[in-house]
Amino acid sequence: LAFCRGRIVRVPKGPLTRVVGTEVSIPCSVSDYDGPSEQNFDWEFSRDTDFVRIVSTWDSTFTSEEYQKRVGRGDIKLRRSSNDAVELVIRNIQPADQGRYKCSTPSTDATVQGNYDAEVQVKVISDGLSVSGSKARSSTFLRLSEGDSFKLRCSAMTTSPEHTHLHVTWQIKSGSSWQDILSLTHEGKFQSGPGYEERYRSGDIRLDTGANDTYRLSVSQASSVDAGSYRCLVSEWVRGADGSWQKIQEKSVEIASVSIQLTDVIISTSNVSVTERDSLDLTCNITTDRSGIFQAEVMWYFSASPDDTLSDAQLLLSMDHDSVVSDSTLISLSHVDRNSYRLLVRDVDVEDSGYYFCEAAIWVPLHNGSWHKVVERTSTPVSVVVTALEPDYDVFLNASKTPKFSDDPTELNCRITNVQDIEANIRFSISWYYRQHLPSDDVVTEELLACMDADWTLLLGDRGRERIQNGEIILSKKSADTFSLRIQWTSESDRGDYFCVISAWSRHRNNSWVKSKDVTSASVYIFWATQDYTLTVEAVKLKPFFVAGHTFEMTCKVSSKNIKTPRYSVLITAEKPLTDQSNPNGTTRIISLNQDSVVRLEDWTDQTRVDGVVLEKVQENEFRYRMYQTQISDAGLYRCVVTAWSPGGGGMWREAVNGLSNPIQIDFQTSGPVFNVSVHSDSPTIYQGEVADLLCIITMDGMPLEPDDMSFDVSWFAVRSFALDREPVLLASLDRRGVVTQSRRNGSSDLSLERISPLEFRLRVHGCEDHDFGNHYCVVTPWVRSTTGVWQREPDIKAKPIFLSVKMDVLNAFKYPLLIGIGLATVIGLLSCLIGYCSSRWCCKKEVQETRRERRRLMSMEMD
Repeated sequence: LAFCRGRIVRVPKGPLTRVVGTEVSIPCSVSDYDGPSEQNFDWEFSRDTDFVRIVSTWDSTFTSEEYQKRVGRGDIKLRRSSNDAVELVIRNIQPADQGRYKCSTPSTDATVQGNYDAEVQVKVISDGLSVSGSKARSSTFLRLSEGDSFKLRCSAMTTSPEHTHLHVTWQIKSGSSWQDILSLTHEGKFQSGPGYEERYRSGDIRLDTGANDTYRLSVSQASSVDAGSYRCLVSEWVRGADGSWQKIQEKSVEIASVSIQLTDVIISTSNVSVTERDSLDLTCNITTDRSGIFQAEVMWYFSASPDDTLSDAQLLLSMDHDSVVSDSTLISLSHVDRNSYRLLVRDVDVEDSGYYFCEAAIWVPLHNGSWHKVVERTSTPVSVVVTALEPDYDVFLNASKTPKFSDDPTELNCRITNVQDIEANIRFSISWYYRQHLPSDDVVTEELLACMDADWTLLLGDRGRERIQNGEIILSKKSADTFSLRIQWTSESDRGDYFCVISAWSRHRNNSWVKSKDVTSASVYIFWATQDYTLTVEAVKLKPFFVAGHTFEMTCKVSSKNIKTPRYSVLITAEKPLTDQSNPNGTTRIISLNQDSVVRLEDWTDQTRVDGVVLEKVQENEFRYRMYQTQISDAGLYRCVVTAWSPGGGGMWREAVNGLSNPIQIDFQTSGPVFNVSVHSDSPTIYQGEVADLLCIITMDGMPLEPDDMSFDVSWFAVRSFALDREPVLLASLDRRGVVTQSRRNGSSDLSLERISPLEFRLRVHGCEDHDFGNHYCVVTPWVRSTTGVWQREPDIKAKPIFLSVKMDVLNAFKYPLLIGIGLATVIGLLSCLIGYCSSRWCCKKEVQETRRERRRLMSMEMD
């Protein structure tokens, strides 16, 4: 293929048949060439044997003398279509131009390969095509009505000596350009123009052939788009040597101008406003210039929006072309004259407001006696507003009960007065609103409490929903013209403006209720003067001097102001010294008595004195607190915390104000011993698995005591950190009766706690682990027996912590793993050697026979 490649010059395969007087275009192209992309072309012509030069793209002196005038006038020219293609154009070709045309290209190739010219035969035939329209003068202009039918005729024939085919196209011109309607192609096929496909399939547009080479266009159901000028365009086609069809000439003739008179449908009345219960009168007028026999079909529609389509609108009434009217009770349709139809709606209602429009269709009779619909139009919607008959009434709101204190009831009555022009089909409902009252001019949005619809169904607002459901707000209708709102227990948040809205509802023909009017009452301001609650609490110590073991007694007297029927709850608290380890915060809640006189122990944890504290109500405003067998640890400041309660809604109590009494001090003057505590360990650093010994040593200063007159509660704690920044963990405790209590442990180590002397206690940690490290300390609670035989508890004493460090014994940790590893390795090595020896001795043994070799000496070359 590479060796066969070369320049190729192409022209159409001839002969080319053309009609005299037409314009001829002969293309020529070149491919597979070297050199510049833009190629030059030379054209020559020959009738017999010699070629005459016509025109060239690159040499202006190429044209011969006999063609210079035609080339100069532009009758013959070259039209370049691309860098490698041109067209020879000959305008008004004549029989003398029949012959052979040669297209050549000057060489730009490095080597001469391929063909550099090509020839084509052009045959010129006479013009035998004739096109004409109808000879009747009346057919040049047609004035039709919308929906009519019309026909146009065109005659076309050819006397060409060649075998040619005709292509007939009907066109319309409604603007500045012609548009195809329907064609009969040169191949005998019908082809509809753009926009006429559906009408062609339905048969409204047809193209028929008749005698004497006539072509008839038939149009049914004429509309506004069919108005314009019509022409018949005929082209002549011939089949070329390559089998393709070529158009050789084209002629047209204008046939007629058609105008369409449109049919219009209008409603004589524009926007209408009528009063409820009156009649609505609308007329639909049909405008048409038809003079023949026709009948109209009219349909009236109603829609809520002017943009609704017929499918969305409601059909009110209809009259067909036989003047048969559909049945309706309150709506009638009558035929006023030939082109007018009247719609009458009696006893209109508010729901009849909307948009009304009519749809009209024109029917004409056919030859077979049937009727045919030719046109259909819809009017512009007309707006109809029905004004409701509003009732006339006033609304008055008053407060029959107003609160003087919080939780008092409030009752509002909303009455309908001065009622006039009220029909039997009117019903009233109410809506209650609340608005916060502000002294300034700030705008406050009202809040809906509740409302009733036309069926008197109660609808709750967000503000009053929960209270109405709980029965705290009651809505009722006392009489036909009075509505009531009652708040059972009024609170401060209920203070503000209240007003009611009375709505009038009218019943329509379909028994539905529609709101016709709202009247708002004047607002009523709910307010009562309030003063700040005042509560005074005084604590009195009944016995000014007492010693440990005696009973402590004090009373709390309460007085209040501006509180309605108060009740009191009392809480006794004690502020212990900061040295008391049982309560680091300093304040202890001991016992309480609520407003219903129910007593409860709060933070009293002394199990030996569960019944040692008593709180009772002496009078309505006086309470007494007693503490039996007081101990030194009970020293501190005691107070009464009193809360005043007032009755709230639904039998509930509402907290009003709190009060705190003056402090009463319990202080014991004693000259007893002073105890000190320390922690000691002989070896604070130990290894894992060893035993850690910790000693809690108690020393005593001052007056000595017998061992039987003192006892101790000892508790051991640990802080698992270096800096004491974590919560302490209880390890074990030993009470004064000798009972040991241990906390739950997660590790494998164990604890033991014992008393080794009257003033020494030892804690042992057996099998220490790494998580047993940390700061360890003990807390001691001394108990001393007084001269009366009563045991007194002394304040807790905390020892200074000692840090216990647990180390790991590396040799002991790795000793057993190393011995086990060496032993296993030795056993496995010996076993491997034994298996190898047995396998080589008995399992893989083979008998090898040695091949005997002959011993021969080489023979010397002289003896060969």
